[in-house]
Amino acid sequence: MSKNELKKELRKSVLSARNRLTAEEIKDNSHAVGDRFLTLEAYLRANTVMAYVNFSSEVQTGTIIRDALHRGKKVVVPITDVANKKLTPSQLLHFPEDLIPGTWGILEPRPECVRPVQPAEIDLVIVPGVAFDTSGNRLGYGGGFYDRFLLHTKPDCLYAALAFEMQIRPNVYPGEYDLPVHLLCTEKRVLDFRNNK
Repeated sequence: MSKNELKKELRKSVLSARNRLTAEEIKDNSHAVGDRFLTLEAYLRANTVMAYVNFSSEVQTGTIIRDALHRGKKVVVPITDVANKKLTPSQLLHFPEDLIPGTWGILEPRPECVRPVQPAEIDLVIVPGVAFDTSGNRLGYGGGFYDRFLLHTKPDCLYAALAFEMQIRPNVYPGEYDLPVHLLCTEKRVLDFRNNK
């Protein structure tokens, strides 16, 4: 099997397993992931935080977004431009009031709430993903949106991933353009890969 086929198979099997989690499991495990994330020094020190808005069976980010707003951080969420395969970061002032369903039904800022932010202003990006390994490699949804976007962030911007333990796999078959994350937070542990680089 080619690397691409292996990635496709893995994506399918992890998504199918994640989608079998009950609403209760997703909520409880997301809570545990969030509790760990909110104590990270990298998060506490970041002034501008970009977070994905969870969709389907992803780790829920609402608690983190609310906490960041409450702390007076600049909170940014992505707007997906499918035609140009790019993400535009937009500042969020009110959660969830500023958001309506956008691309693929994922919540995005309403047209009157779009406040673009330069990628170079962001200190920490919370990156979604399907599967991760214990070296920080990430298997995304296959669109390459985040891999392209992260290239425009500043050199010391940190990439953090939130995942359920069941999304951690021995190998996610990273390609040459796949960017690893610096931090990975699950309901059971925090992995810091910054010394691996």
